[in-house]
Amino acid sequence: MKVIILAAGIGNRLGKYSNDNPKSLLEFDGKSLLKRHVEILKELYVEEIVIITGYKSEMIVEHLNDASIPIRFIFNERYAEGSIISLGCAYDILTNESDFILMDADVLYDKNILSRLFETKNKNCFLLDRNFESGDEPVKICVDKNGIINEFRKKISANHAYDFQGESVGFFKFDASVGKSLASVINECIERGETEMPYEDAIREVLFKFPERFGFEDISGLPWIEIDFPDDIERATHEILQKISDIN
Repeated sequence: MKVIILAAGIGNRLGKYSNDNPKSLLEFDGKSLLKRHVEILKELYVEEIVIITGYKSEMIVEHLNDASIPIRFIFNERYAEGSIISLGCAYDILTNESDFILMDADVLYDKNILSRLFETKNKNCFLLDRNFESGDEPVKICVDKNGIINEFRKKISANHAYDFQGESVGFFKFDASVGKSLASVINECIERGETEMPYEDAIREVLFKFPERFGFEDISGLPWIEIDFPDDIERATHEILQKISDIN
């Protein structure tokens, strides 16, 4: 199986913590987010890692030049636009693989979370965590009483009906049919000039077309955090790392 990691972002919301470096190179306990991804994926015997780079791409390439697993870098020259452009850079993976994993680069997590995605029986799978702080920032996954995902976005309408919701981890598994549909939606969005969109909007459109094709794994209780703000770095350093260590 191949894995796409989206690592083109600038990380300008991190302020002084970024040191003007790509967010994926942030280090926790002496190891960058990207190297943590690579180590975990190596344990899972992935075929190839495809990293979509952008901001200071050369730093990422150099950072991983000694990796002992096949890594391909694809440069997104339009990295300052929406993440839908970055996912579109992986067109050959979306349209030619029987299945693949999609990951955000800016997540610190316990390896058991990713194992759940690799081991799931769902051909197309979201990861959700029911234990999250509500608000406009988390990308939410809503599940109806039949276990069907019926919404996927940051802002949920007040009158939207669902049984429960969780926060998206930012890791997904897709099969060939969804990959092709996703590629088509991305191309249509770009042709319409909708280049500031997050990639989640493209996934949402495919989800609404074929809701029966998607499932989810509930990883509530396993430690993880998406790194977007300075407070996330503090929590990752003083809480999440210890929880990961306690498990392993």
